[in-house]
Amino acid sequence: MLSAQTDATPKGCAGCSRRIRDRYLLKALDKYWHEDCLKCACCDCRLGEVGSTLYTKANLILCRRDYLRLFGVTGNCAACSKLIPAFEMVMRAKDNVYHLDCFACQLCNQRFCVGDKFFLKNNMILCQTDYEEGLVKEGYTAQVR
Repeated sequence: MLSAQTDATPKGCAGCSRRIRDRYLLKALDKYWHEDCLKCACCDCRLGEVGSTLYTKANLILCRRDYLRLFGVTGNCAACSKLIPAFEMVMRAKDNVYHLDCFACQLCNQRFCVGDKFFLKNNMILCQTDYEEGLVKEGYTAQVR
Protein backbone atom coordinates (compact mmCIF):
# COMPACT_ATOMS: atom_id res chain seq x y z
CA MET A 1 0.00 0.00 0.00
CA LEU A 2 1.31 3.46 -0.91
CA SER A 3 0.36 6.35 1.37
CA ALA A 4 1.46 9.95 1.93
CA GLN A 5 3.31 10.83 5.14
CA THR A 6 1.07 13.19 7.04
CA ASP A 7 2.73 13.44 10.44
CA ALA A 8 5.91 15.46 10.93
CA THR A 9 7.87 12.54 12.41
CA PRO A 10 9.44 10.34 9.72
CA LYS A 11 8.73 6.63 10.04
CA GLY A 12 11.41 3.98 10.47
CA CYS A 13 11.92 1.42 7.70
CA ALA A 14 11.27 -2.19 8.74
CA GLY A 15 13.93 -3.37 6.29
CA CYS A 16 16.92 -1.19 7.17
CA SER A 17 15.79 0.63 10.35
CA ARG A 18 16.69 4.02 8.83
CA ARG A 19 14.18 6.85 8.80
CA ILE A 20 11.96 7.16 5.74
CA ARG A 21 12.15 10.76 4.60
CA ASP A 22 10.38 10.21 1.28
CA ARG A 23 7.04 11.85 0.66
CA TYR A 24 5.31 8.50 0.17
CA LEU A 25 5.49 5.39 2.34
CA LEU A 26 5.15 1.75 1.46
CA LYS A 27 3.25 -0.25 4.05
CA ALA A 28 3.15 -4.04 4.29
CA LEU A 29 2.40 -6.21 7.33
CA ASP A 30 1.60 -3.00 9.25
CA LYS A 31 5.21 -1.85 8.83
CA TYR A 32 6.73 0.92 6.71
CA TRP A 33 9.39 0.35 4.05
CA HIS A 34 11.71 2.22 1.69
CA GLU A 35 11.00 1.33 -1.92
CA ASP A 36 14.36 -0.48 -2.18
CA CYS A 37 13.89 -2.35 1.12
CA LEU A 38 10.55 -4.02 0.39
CA LYS A 39 11.69 -7.38 -0.99
CA CYS A 40 10.52 -10.96 -1.25
CA ALA A 41 11.62 -12.94 1.82
CA CYS A 42 12.71 -15.86 -0.40
CA CYS A 43 14.30 -14.55 -3.58
CA ASP A 44 15.04 -10.93 -2.58
CA CYS A 45 13.32 -9.47 -5.65
CA ARG A 46 12.09 -5.90 -5.21
CA LEU A 47 8.39 -5.49 -4.49
CA GLY A 48 8.27 -1.75 -3.85
CA GLU A 49 7.99 -0.67 -7.46
CA VAL A 50 4.71 0.69 -8.78
CA GLY A 51 2.65 -2.15 -10.21
CA SER A 52 4.39 -4.86 -8.20
CA THR A 53 2.18 -7.34 -6.41
CA LEU A 54 3.11 -8.86 -3.12
CA TYR A 55 1.58 -11.61 -1.03
CA THR A 56 1.73 -12.02 2.73
CA LYS A 57 1.36 -15.23 4.68
CA ALA A 58 2.87 -16.55 7.91
CA ASN A 59 4.34 -13.07 8.49
CA LEU A 60 6.34 -13.32 5.25
CA ILE A 61 6.32 -10.90 2.33
CA LEU A 62 6.56 -12.83 -0.92
CA CYS A 63 6.51 -12.37 -4.67
CA ARG A 64 3.89 -14.29 -6.64
CA ARG A 65 6.29 -17.02 -7.75
CA ASP A 66 7.50 -17.81 -4.23
CA TYR A 67 4.02 -17.57 -2.74
CA LEU A 68 2.85 -20.20 -5.22
CA ARG A 69 5.91 -22.34 -4.59
CA LEU A 70 5.38 -22.30 -0.81
CA PHE A 71 1.62 -22.14 -0.35
CA GLY A 72 0.00 -22.13 -3.72
CA VAL A 73 -2.08 -25.17 -4.46
CA THR A 74 -5.87 -25.34 -4.21
CA GLY A 75 -5.87 -28.96 -5.32
CA ASN A 76 -6.06 -30.82 -8.57
CA CYS A 77 -8.51 -30.05 -11.34
CA ALA A 78 -11.12 -32.81 -11.54
CA ALA A 79 -11.03 -32.69 -15.36
CA CYS A 80 -7.32 -32.43 -16.27
CA SER A 81 -5.72 -33.50 -12.95
CA LYS A 82 -3.24 -30.59 -13.05
CA LEU A 83 -2.54 -28.49 -9.94
CA ILE A 84 -4.62 -25.36 -9.41
CA PRO A 85 -2.76 -22.36 -7.92
CA ALA A 86 -4.29 -20.98 -4.71
CA PHE A 87 -5.48 -17.68 -6.17
CA GLU A 88 -6.63 -18.86 -9.59
CA MET A 89 -10.33 -18.51 -10.33
CA VAL A 90 -12.04 -21.89 -10.21
CA MET A 91 -15.43 -23.50 -10.69
CA ARG A 92 -16.80 -25.98 -8.19
CA ALA A 93 -19.32 -28.78 -8.52
CA LYS A 94 -19.93 -30.61 -5.25
CA ASP A 95 -16.47 -31.62 -3.98
CA ASN A 96 -14.78 -31.17 -7.36
CA VAL A 97 -12.69 -28.14 -8.33
CA TYR A 98 -12.00 -27.16 -11.96
CA HIS A 99 -9.88 -24.66 -13.87
CA LEU A 100 -12.21 -22.22 -15.64
CA ASP A 101 -11.06 -23.60 -19.01
CA CYS A 102 -11.74 -27.18 -17.90
CA PHE A 103 -15.27 -26.54 -16.65
CA ALA A 104 -17.09 -27.98 -19.65
CA CYS A 105 -19.40 -30.81 -20.61
CA GLN A 106 -17.27 -33.93 -20.60
CA LEU A 107 -19.08 -35.40 -23.59
CA CYS A 108 -19.32 -32.50 -26.06
CA ASN A 109 -16.75 -30.09 -24.50
CA GLN A 110 -19.22 -27.18 -24.39
CA ARG A 111 -17.84 -24.68 -21.87
CA PHE A 112 -20.20 -23.43 -19.19
CA CYS A 113 -20.77 -19.78 -18.37
CA VAL A 114 -21.97 -18.33 -15.09
CA GLY A 115 -25.62 -19.25 -14.67
CA ASP A 116 -25.57 -22.17 -17.12
CA LYS A 117 -27.29 -25.34 -15.95
CA PHE A 118 -25.08 -28.40 -15.65
CA PHE A 119 -25.66 -31.92 -14.38
CA LEU A 120 -23.46 -34.39 -12.50
CA LYS A 121 -23.42 -38.08 -13.31
CA ASN A 122 -20.73 -40.28 -11.73
CA ASN A 123 -18.56 -37.17 -11.23
CA MET A 124 -18.97 -36.25 -14.90
CA ILE A 125 -20.19 -32.77 -15.75
CA LEU A 126 -22.81 -32.79 -18.48
CA CYS A 127 -24.63 -30.06 -20.39
CA GLN A 128 -28.41 -30.18 -20.48
CA THR A 129 -28.54 -31.66 -23.99
CA ASP A 130 -26.18 -34.54 -23.19
CA TYR A 131 -27.88 -35.14 -19.86
CA GLU A 132 -31.32 -35.37 -21.47
CA GLU A 133 -30.04 -37.62 -24.28
CA GLY A 134 -28.54 -39.87 -21.64
CA LEU A 135 -31.85 -40.02 -19.79
CA VAL A 136 -33.58 -41.21 -22.92
CA LYS A 137 -30.87 -43.73 -23.92
CA GLU A 138 -29.74 -45.06 -20.55
CA GLY A 139 -32.29 -43.85 -18.05
CA TYR A 140 -29.68 -42.45 -15.65
CA THR A 141 -30.33 -39.64 -13.16
CA ALA A 142 -28.10 -36.81 -12.02
CA GLN A 143 -28.21 -33.86 -9.67
CA VAL A 144 -28.89 -30.38 -11.02
CA ARG A 145 -26.54 -27.62 -9.76
